[in-house]
This record gives sequence, structure tokens and C-alpha cells, in this order.
Amino acid sequence: MEIEIKIDSSLAEPKIIVMTNAMTEELQRLLQKLADPSPQVITGVRDQRLEVLDPSTFIRIYANGGKSYAVTEKGEYVLRLRLYELEERLDKKTFVRISNSEIIHLKKVSCFDLSFTGTICVKFLDGSATYVSRRYVSKIKQLLGIRR
Repeated sequence: MEIEIKIDSSLAEPKIIVMTNAMTEELQRLLQKLADPSPQVITGVRDQRLEVLDPSTFIRIYANGGKSYAVTEKGEYVLRLRLYELEERLDKKTFVRISNSEIIHLKKVSCFDLSFTGTICVKFLDGSATYVSRRYVSKIKQLLGIRR
């Protein structure tokens, strides 16, 4: 996508013009984000305290027992959002879904262990590990630039 910004002091407020040959999914998401007035804040509960969380501190996010959890550098938080809502709010370049119940932060990964047959073990910088579900293995391999 090409982006161009023009400064015009005669304008009273910002004006966005999108020029395209066809409506794409990417443009639909962009329009939704621009039209959504709600802040994209992520909050979590830990020790009976609600805290505003910085996504850059997330190591992994997972769902268990109908609740979503964020594992961060400070500890684990219960989140009020579902995984699909978190996936929409998080940067798609650094956060990737590895199963129906888990999203990982790529910048917190130390390595991907491919020695397991049929799956991939994800090892994090903090020493913890998780596994890519079989359904998502080909997506992760494509992301990593690994041929089948």
C-alpha cells in the first residue's frame, strides 16, 4: 500500500482520500480502524487490580476455560477481550496466531525448534515454551520463509 501525506494549511481538519482499483480486505480493516472511535487500549487484571497493558511487554496470549490471559514480563493477567478481538488490536507484523487458543509475540521468541515431527516448538526469551498446532504449522513455516 502506498501512503502519501500532503500538508495544506487551508484545511480545518484532516481529510483522508483513498484511491484504489478495488476494495480489498486490507482497506476494509483500515476503514474500520479509522471509523472506530473507541481507544485501542488493552487492560488486564492481576491481584485484583485493573492495569493498562503495553502490548510490547506481551510474551504470549492464550485462552483457557473461557478466559483470555496475557503472559507479560511482569506476570500473567486476565484479559477482558477475546482472542479474535486482541488479534484485531495487535500489530500483525509482531503478533501471530499459532493455534485456535494462542497468539505469540515474535519479538519475544528465542527460537523455533523444528525437530518435533509434525509440529513446531516455540521457545521464548524468558525460557518458557509452547507449540504451534498442526493446523497452523504451514502458516508459521511460510512466515519464517521455510519451504515445505
